[in-house]
Amino acid sequence: MKVALLHNRYQQSGGEDVVFSLERNLLKTHGHKVYSLLEDNAQLAEQSAFSSFFEAIWSRRVILKIDLLLRKHRFDVAHFHNTFVRISPAAYYPIMKARIPVIQSLHNFRVICPGALLLRDGKVCEDCVKRQVSWPAVRYACYRDSYGATSVVSLMLATHHWLRTWANKVTTYIALSEFAKRKFIEGGLPAEKIVVKPNFVYPDRGCGAGEGGYLLFVGRLSEEKGIEALLDAVKFLSRRQILKIVGDGPLAGLVATAVERNQNIEYLGRQPAPNVLELMQSASVLLVPSVCYENFPMVIAEAYASGLPVIASRLGSMIELVDHGRTGLHFNPGDPEDLAAKIDWLLNRPEQLMEMRKEARAEYEEKYTAEKNYQMLMDIYESVLSRK
Repeated sequence: MKVALLHNRYQQSGGEDVVFSLERNLLKTHGHKVYSLLEDNAQLAEQSAFSSFFEAIWSRRVILKIDLLLRKHRFDVAHFHNTFVRISPAAYYPIMKARIPVIQSLHNFRVICPGALLLRDGKVCEDCVKRQVSWPAVRYACYRDSYGATSVVSLMLATHHWLRTWANKVTTYIALSEFAKRKFIEGGLPAEKIVVKPNFVYPDRGCGAGEGGYLLFVGRLSEEKGIEALLDAVKFLSRRQILKIVGDGPLAGLVATAVERNQNIEYLGRQPAPNVLELMQSASVLLVPSVCYENFPMVIAEAYASGLPVIASRLGSMIELVDHGRTGLHFNPGDPEDLAAKIDWLLNRPEQLMEMRKEARAEYEEKYTAEKNYQMLMDIYESVLSRK
């Protein structure tokens, strides 16, 4: 199969960039011909705000690149990951005109929320979900705390609502969870065009034994990840317990201050992927205290691959991904005392913790291996080709 993969890298590399690379390598490993068209938001600094404004809505520059790609190569499907900012949804048009199926992975909630997180002031917000024009987002400057930047994103979404781009120029959408699928349907995407395929973990470095005995957080240090509740929870634990924090972000200073005040917190900063997986293999439990819905936190699948149970917020896709009492526990989002209580409960039951380790690994083997994911991806590709 010949596949065109299109992706707009972020200024700060994150989970979407990782998933794009994993899926590209997965296709190549299985012998498929892959053509990559990449843009990078780091280049935004090299162009004017005026140019970026139009490019976000309708990137003629990328359309010309796609026209050239189509003249050089005839591919079977075009699979988009991120189009924001420099690719733009306009990229669907020349591919559809060439009668090639378009697949769009929905890694975040951008098509129904200019801020992409369905979050405002640290709380879940769905004010724009069912609107063709995202006025509430503009009012509250939901994208980068900027009225101007939020207006651009809102105009992009409105333009493509009016052009019916979302309904007519995408053959199939890939949501990462059933919860996300329901939200996108509420937001107006055609239900019959949305399939669910989770992310996957590769390589599989095997199951750990949890001999380190520490708590672990891995992720971006930002408001939506529930960092404040995470740091406060350590104060309510009934016994001394080390919390190791891996990641970077705008709240890194807050974490550094907490480390100075509490010797039970260790801040390891950003770590390469192999180091993160080693930390997971030795940890007792992974904490995912996000206060946003989350779409599909890669760290949950990575934890399961390591045989690591997860304590996550009772919110959004995390309710679906963490089977309460089997692969981990849920706690009330934003509630440090409840998080501490769940940690104490689990660590005081070593036999149950060991059983959860086995169930976490079983969950990985059933749902999140590369081979399982490859078969799901092929089923999606073959489905759109049969409809073509």
